[in-house]
Amino acid sequence: MRRPVRRLGAFVLALLLTLASAALPASAGSTAYVPIYGSGSTWSQNAVDQWMRDVEPLGMRVQYGAGGSSRGRLDFANNLVDFAISEIPYQGKDPLTEADDSSRGRAYAYMPIVAGGTALMYQIQIRGKLYRDLRLSGDTITKIFTGKITNWNDPQITRDNNGKLLPSKKIIPVVRSDGSGTTAQFTLWMNTQHKALWDGFCQSTQNRKCGQTSYFPTTNFPGVKAQGGSAQSAGFIAAPYADGAIGYVEYSYALGKSYPVVKMKNSAGYYTEPNSYNTAVALTRTQIETNKNSPLYLTQKLTGVYNNPDPRTYPLSSYSYMILPTANVSANKGQTLSDFAAYFLCQGQQKAAPLGYSPLPLNLVQAGFQQIARVPGGKVGATDIKKCGNPTFDGKNLNRNVLAAVAPQPLPCDRDGAGPAVNGKCVTASNNGNGNNGNNNGSNNGTGNNNGNGNNNNNGNPNGNGNGNQPDQPGQQPSSGPTGGAVVDPETGQVINAGGQNNGGYVPTGQVTDLNGNRGSGDMLRNLGVLVAVEALLLLLVPTLVSRHLQRKRAGR
Repeated sequence: MRRPVRRLGAFVLALLLTLASAALPASAGSTAYVPIYGSGSTWSQNAVDQWMRDVEPLGMRVQYGAGGSSRGRLDFANNLVDFAISEIPYQGKDPLTEADDSSRGRAYAYMPIVAGGTALMYQIQIRGKLYRDLRLSGDTITKIFTGKITNWNDPQITRDNNGKLLPSKKIIPVVRSDGSGTTAQFTLWMNTQHKALWDGFCQSTQNRKCGQTSYFPTTNFPGVKAQGGSAQSAGFIAAPYADGAIGYVEYSYALGKSYPVVKMKNSAGYYTEPNSYNTAVALTRTQIETNKNSPLYLTQKLTGVYNNPDPRTYPLSSYSYMILPTANVSANKGQTLSDFAAYFLCQGQQKAAPLGYSPLPLNLVQAGFQQIARVPGGKVGATDIKKCGNPTFDGKNLNRNVLAAVAPQPLPCDRDGAGPAVNGKCVTASNNGNGNNGNNNGSNNGTGNNNGNGNNNNNGNPNGNGNGNQPDQPGQQPSSGPTGGAVVDPETGQVINAGGQNNGGYVPTGQVTDLNGNRGSGDMLRNLGVLVAVEALLLLLVPTLVSRHLQRKRAGR
């Protein structure tokens, strides 16, 4: 009896192994990725960390040390890492410290990876509650970070907030202690837009002009607090002992802590936040180096961004770069680098807005794929850009930047001399939130022709009918609610293009780039599902078969 049972068991085992081998596609595991290592920007770290988690199931192991952009550029120059991430290109020498800032002969290329806004995160407690409606002009911001304005009740701050007086409270400026691309972007803006103030500060504290620098000068700057990295800066600002603090971080860090950021005055005279829409609009005026023979190919010039006249613009918007090696790279590492980059240029950009960043536009993604091709050993499969998955792309019109096209207008009360908004809404004594209020002229929450909705959330858009639209994530088909095609902003709840005007329906760009590591993965999942079902069936049948076999053996005795 034992021998037939053993034979039956062997038969079942063989059947399971056969089914398992048949269910697994031949392409699975065809790309054996080797680990790659990078270092650099903390501004970009939250996006990079997300992308690393995303590709891990594909067999890619990417490790990243966020020690600041300057550290990343230095590590790359010293051949300590396979790639670096930085907000600025190599400077040759830092203008302030005169430290060497070059690749030291290592061949490289820049590739934009994600856009975002450098935010002014702050903590101001008023009667035990966190104040969330602060507005500041560029001149006021520069004076805070050069020691000219030191108290939150300063008349210039009151003026920015249209007469709203903040409590008498010491301002605590928070800057970076390490070599930081965020500092470089912030000081570039001050040096460009408020040069007299910045030069005067540097002359008085450093006995020289600073220009754009990765190292914020803290000598002879009373009250300043220096922190290493974006996470540490955000952590300090949010600490219980930091009432009155303000510092510059990527918007993602403030968003992650649910902390407010300054609404910054733009050239159109509106105070705006660094969300994905306002950043996308701002960067339509960036100038990109297009000379492929230049070592600065694809780097940015931001003067047009700072002065963009569109009222939706957030002035402190920019890109971040991956520094890719273009020589002396093994084929295996080149393949991992190229597939990782291909992922985040396309479907990885879908994660940008929820994390507090803004997805890259079409021209930079296309140029990015050209840069990937320069990495030795890197081979990316044919990419249909219409199926890239990037939420800025319109499958019907690739010349249209979806985020910039549907970005909502600022609230009327966010205009200089009006407002300020309260908890993100325009509130006036003349509007009690009742319908049929046709005399608000676009200045109140739920404007003229409101047709009787009590809790209007149209935030200054005309002809609205209050709620009824589901929030749309960037890159998804806009929903069409009772307002006849209006779209609700997923971050602010604000109606975009009320009445269905100018949305021009777009087609999401569909499926994602086909990477070596996930080719056939859909078939694998389907086949594994079949295998699981077969195994479950066998678990039910085998005991019955064995029992019947034993019964027949006993009956035959």
